[in-house]
Amino acid sequence: MSNDSFEFKKFKIKQDRCAMKVGTDAVLLGSWVIPNGSAKILDIGTGTGVIALMIAQKSNAEITAIDIDKDSTEQAQSNVAESIFHSQIRVLHSSFQDLVKTCDKKFNLIITNPPYFIDSLKSNDDTRKIARHTDSLSFGDLLDGVKKLLDEKGKFCLILPRNEALLFREMAKVKGLYLSKLLRVRTRSEKDSEKRHIMQFEFKESEFSESTLIIEEDSHRNYTADYKALTKDYYLSF
Repeated sequence: MSNDSFEFKKFKIKQDRCAMKVGTDAVLLGSWVIPNGSAKILDIGTGTGVIALMIAQKSNAEITAIDIDKDSTEQAQSNVAESIFHSQIRVLHSSFQDLVKTCDKKFNLIITNPPYFIDSLKSNDDTRKIARHTDSLSFGDLLDGVKKLLDEKGKFCLILPRNEALLFREMAKVKGLYLSKLLRVRTRSEKDSEKRHIMQFEFKESEFSESTLIIEEDSHRNYTADYKALTKDYYLSF
């Protein structure tokens, strides 16, 4: 399959107009999140629409998916329209900040694979720059918006690189959002291969549960049983 499309077990993603293609981060987050009967779900920065579609596959929720990039929004709308989950998902061309100003409902679950590069070298491609860097959606704006839109018993889930995740946790705590679940993601078993943290936050402070997922065994693309089990409902090869 070409890089312009990606096929999952129950839907297909076209991505030729999107700055950010389907990647491991999105698939990990979409696989890990448990909707738990959520009626209203928000996907911030939907890109191709992949996470919204993954969540629709395992829930009956009404899902709102937003993206600041017009081409990505239109592609996500097309991907949703061509899927069997089209009645569950509404894709909007909007920044999160604008949605926060105009939205009058609460969400039971908010999900995002957010921009996270804070100080690193930026791409010359403007759309990719927006998708990858926090300039368009700072951690502060994200947390403030989530606090306004999340139901009092709701959950907020996201994936970040390890260092950014540690910073985000401290910022979230100051804002009154507390870590309740953590998945540490390692490429391989070596400790220094820990690349991502997938986190769940809630308004209620409690002891958080944590676990570690190793993606590969001792060689590239020799995937672990745990990784296959997590993603088997989506990847064709599993």
